Amino acid sequence: MQRLKELLTIEEKRLNNIKKLVDDRLKDAPSGTVRVTTANKKVQYIQCVEDDDGDGYKLSYIKKEDIALAYRLAQKSYDQKIQKLVDRRLKQLDKLTEEYEDNEIEEIYNKLHPNRKTLIKPVEIPWEQRLEEWKTIPYVGKEFAPGIPEIYTKKGERVRSKSEKILADTFYDMGIEYKYECPLKLKGYGVVYPDFTFLRKRDGKEIYWEHDGRMDDPAYAEKAIRKINSYIANGIFPGEQLIISYESSGVVISDKIIKQMIAKYLF
Repeated sequence: MQRLKELLTIEEKRLNNIKKLVDDRLKDAPSGTVRVTTANKKVQYIQCVEDDDGDGYKLSYIKKEDIALAYRLAQKSYDQKIQKLVDRRLKQLDKLTEEYEDNEIEEIYNKLHPNRKTLIKPVEIPWEQRLEEWKTIPYVGKEFAPGIPEIYTKKGERVRSKSEKILADTFYDMGIEYKYECPLKLKGYGVVYPDFTFLRKRDGKEIYWEHDGRMDDPAYAEKAIRKINSYIANGIFPGEQLIISYESSGVVISDKIIKQMIAKYLF
């Protein structure tokens, strides 16, 4: 699974932060535990402290004016349970993170001699092969109406706007393969032509990028919203398989924003 190691590292960091919090709190925790009982419909708190010889417990009711002690003892019990769980999980994660590599199954095949590879059917198609097969699937894009300015990308493709050229050239410069206006059928809407389509390595899913460049035009914005809603109705959600960028006449997309979105959604 791609990026699992990254997720494991993130989880390890989260657990270490939790561990530091509870470890610090337990340093100043009071002795004993708290029992919670009810008598005559009134809640009572009892502090239980183990005897020095370890044979029993000393019990004492916590008075109303000392109720803060009950809170601290309850917190201590909770923190101890969290501490125990976190310590166990960190040991498990440490071992798994040390041993695990995202592409370890693929690497077994990649390291084989080319002649031996011809004899083997891998359990997972190597990424480069999958990407190449995806790239070579033919498609017919959306036609250009006559009279529209001709704008071409570094890849040599014609696009419809300067903003699309900026996006396409950024993908090209970063070595990101894409398809421009590859048709996609959305149930209840018909065929759409996402501005860009990608095959994402980390999960093998097709990702669609729509750039809405005239959001201050009410008619354009309304059409864009209907289109986005149709993606959602077909199970393609923004932030998951759908990337959306926006512009208006007064606000243009920046190179920094584009690269931030690429890092977030395409890698």
